[in-house]
Amino acid sequence: MSRIGYKPITVPKGVKVAVQGNKVNVEGPKGKLAQELATSLVTVSVKDDVIVVDRANDENQTKAFHGLYRKLIDNMVVGVSEGFKKALVINGVGYKVEVQGKLLVLSIGFSSDVFVGIPDGLTVTVEGNNQKIVVSGIDRQLVGQFASEIRSLRKPEPYKGKGIRYETETIRKKVGKTGVK
Repeated sequence: MSRIGYKPITVPKGVKVAVQGNKVNVEGPKGKLAQELATSLVTVSVKDDVIVVDRANDENQTKAFHGLYRKLIDNMVVGVSEGFKKALVINGVGYKVEVQGKLLVLSIGFSSDVFVGIPDGLTVTVEGNNQKIVVSGIDRQLVGQFASEIRSLRKPEPYKGKGIRYETETIRKKVGKTGVK
């Protein structure tokens, strides 16, 4: 079983953490984030640039909340100090992407272009020769969710590898049919 909840979170310089009842507010150079604790089984305290998450008992549900809220608070601290990024790669003949204001316009092999609205709090940039999309922001969940939505528009296919994939993802290619001799 994971013991991630016991690890204290160190707060970097320039980041302020405030705990008010069941709400944790984190403010840093990149922005502000807040997290509501949905249970009274977990308590959060801040001491000398260290955040400690404690639990009330040793029941399985309480242990799960302990690790969950510790990681959520850690993600908030990292987000407001460094930020998060997800990179997507587009592979296919004629596939291209561009950013027009708050819209992401994708030409990915359909009869018409696909328009996707960029959520508030995220920045999307296109790098390379319209072949790489970088989604960045301070909220890890929002960055991952938006990158997943973009990928789901045209998942990579296993024969030629055409589609949208994460930069770190590898596609296992299948061998196609061969002619009968």
